[in-house]
Amino acid sequence: QVQLVESGGGLVQAGGSLRLSCAAAGRTFSSYAVGWFRQAPGKERDFVAAIDYSGASAYYADSVKDRFTISRENAKNTVYLQMNSLKPEDTAVYYCAAKVGVSYYYRGTEFRYWGQGTQVTVSS
Repeated sequence: QVQLVESGGGLVQAGGSLRLSCAAAGRTFSSYAVGWFRQAPGKERDFVAAIDYSGASAYYADSVKDRFTISRENAKNTVYLQMNSLKPEDTAVYYCAAKVGVSYYYRGTEFRYWGQGTQVTVSS
């Protein structure tokens, strides 16, 4: 069992930065791949980024590549999403999720554990 809690969301102007954190409770967190997903009002949940259990491999949606960076500190049971050059279209609720193995990292349905989400709003 893994419990996930996101933090770090807020209101930022376009071009600004935010760092989201996903803190996990559970002794085996370092065994899980972690993904970030986002959902804007009236839209489907979209894949944003994912990282394997060790942090050696990271994956990004094309829309955020070169702007967002996912990382993890297993000693702190935490995964981060550094978001730079934010755009109004990045506005959404951001969720972190965990799964065993990193295959199909872009499919939210593959992830077993989810956090409650954190709101990110980017003003123009």
